[in-house]
Amino acid sequence: MIALDTNVLVRYLVQDDDKQAQAARDLIETLGPERSGFVSREVILELVWVLGGSYGLSRDQIATTLENLVGSEELLVEAAEDVVRAAIAMRHGGAEFSDRMILAAANRSGADAVYTFNQDFAQLPKVAVIQTRPV
Repeated sequence: MIALDTNVLVRYLVQDDDKQAQAARDLIETLGPERSGFVSREVILELVWVLGGSYGLSRDQIATTLENLVGSEELLVEAAEDVVRAAIAMRHGGAEFSDRMILAAANRSGADAVYTFNQDFAQLPKVAVIQTRPV
């Protein structure tokens, strides 16, 4: 197994730099069930941020990309079930993908709730807004 950085997946997916895209494609094409490419949660979070922020992909396009990565025989995506659930949910708006991944990690850890100041995030179950007081 090898691990892949975000920039390798970005080049592979968006093909915006010919030399790097070809190198990424060459590497990924050597992968398979016997030698997979590990994709960490952190790489997935960065990938979502880059595809949306830098390349302007829609939530639906990003969700489809994530589902395809998880379904790939060449890749082993960390917390794959969380990634798929968060990808499906992000299509419907509301909380950001990263917030959904934070909640999934908290649920796995057995936390009773996630506390936040983020009102959108707090719309999800088991997420609570910290109330502020006047200073």
